[in-house]
Amino acid sequence: MDNIKEKLKCGQVTFGTWQMIGNTAISEILCQCGFDWVTIDLEHTGIAINEALELIRVIALSGKVPAVRVSANDSVIIKRVLDSGARIIIVPMVMNRTDAQKAADAVYYPPIGKRGVGLSRAQGYGFGFEEYKSEFPNEAVVVAQIEHIEAIHHLEEILGVPGIDATMIGPYDLSGSLGHPGDFSQKDFKDALAAYEEISSRMGKPMGYHIVSPTREDVEEHIKKGYQFVALGFDSYFLGTKCREVLQDVKG
Repeated sequence: MDNIKEKLKCGQVTFGTWQMIGNTAISEILCQCGFDWVTIDLEHTGIAINEALELIRVIALSGKVPAVRVSANDSVIIKRVLDSGARIIIVPMVMNRTDAQKAADAVYYPPIGKRGVGLSRAQGYGFGFEEYKSEFPNEAVVVAQIEHIEAIHHLEEILGVPGIDATMIGPYDLSGSLGHPGDFSQKDFKDALAAYEEISSRMGKPMGYHIVSPTREDVEEHIKKGYQFVALGFDSYFLGTKCREVLQDVKG
């Protein structure tokens, strides 16, 4: 399993994707495609915690890094997916330093954070706790989602929180906070992105972006701007796109 934290520190680009369908076969298929990490989305799906455990297990056993976008900045939810074996935690709607600190505290054990200790799958069901405790700080990745204009206004303080390894733009919600959800052509959205990129670059923090409908040109453009944590599409997008292409070809 790759160490995504180390890759981000070294300036490398990593590619992942989003899993919205709570089925282990989907996890296997996405891992076999070669993504570095696969994000299980608990925020905008009906995937339950017990289902997430099975998806995390399959992703990890496939040799890829399991990531979870939690449903909220909630220490109990974060603790449960970490104890199941997640290595990347993506926290939605981080608005300010307080939110960022809360997320970091929920991920790390004392004295770094405030995470409670459990003996579950991640800790070898109790027999590998010491090894997990030693290795985890060097492997865990905490990603704060920047998806509201308020977060852009407080970005420097968010990036200044120890334990926040990277941030990630949520383009749809960010544009929505400016009054035009899904319209990325507006000047205020472009200005917000430019501010995000300038501040992140100046402070040396890895940037992330979810490119929902990826093209080679779009991906290359983001990489040139310095984005390292890049999510490409999502499972149902890939399924729906390929089905439409085949049907259009056959019927055409």
